[in-house]
Amino acid sequence: MSTIYEYVARVATAQSQNEAIEKITNSNPTLTIDEAYEIQRLSVEKAISADNAFIGWKMGLTSKAKQVQVGVNSTIYGRLTNNMLLRQNEIVASEYIHPRIEPEIAFTFKKAICGKNLSAYEIWSAVEYVYLALEVIDSRYKNFSFSLMDVIADNASSTKFLMGSQPYAPTTTDWAQVHVNVYHNNELKYEGIGAAILDHPINSVIELLNMLSKEGRGIVPGEIVLAGAITDAVAVNAGDTVTADYGHLGSLSINVK
Repeated sequence: MSTIYEYVARVATAQSQNEAIEKITNSNPTLTIDEAYEIQRLSVEKAISADNAFIGWKMGLTSKAKQVQVGVNSTIYGRLTNNMLLRQNEIVASEYIHPRIEPEIAFTFKKAICGKNLSAYEIWSAVEYVYLALEVIDSRYKNFSFSLMDVIADNASSTKFLMGSQPYAPTTTDWAQVHVNVYHNNELKYEGIGAAILDHPINSVIELLNMLSKEGRGIVPGEIVLAGAITDAVAVNAGDTVTADYGHLGSLSINVK
């Protein structure tokens, strides 16, 4: 059986070279959640550099439907680095394995915060701004097929994300009631509301901190948190455009070259 460090090398290579690999659990069916997060941490650390700093967190499995689909009753998290942040609203299909795009709500933080079972009030006191966002996910496993442990090890399928240009004050609206229409090549594909993220996007941050508290970690000033997908992800190919329309708050698009 391979060691944790061999799995780290395998995942890191797949992420950097966009290669589809076999699921880790095929060769190690007893892989634990703690081991999966250790593979995630170490593989992301391999990509960290002076030009690619750690900048925040992303949440996954934040809808009850997704949790039931995977057979779990909890969320997962991944790590964000500077190179994941898109500076333009386009991606190149050939640089991914099977890319998908999903609408999100993102938070930035002005104060450090940590702890377990915090209240929404405590979280909001640390939030600086709320942003509209689109995340590009791309599993490094063949056929986009994986178990819970596999997806955790693969950094929760993180690849890229796009932040809206307009920061919003936390009190701008009830973020649970924000409605999003997702268009794939100008055709309505999905629609949803912010409450799809654990009944309210702020609850996703509470869950993140619950998980990070087990490692003695929290959120520090300047970090970003992607709260989770509002709708299902749209599978894309070269020539496609995905647009998320958030009504009066604006819209975001990603073009696929």
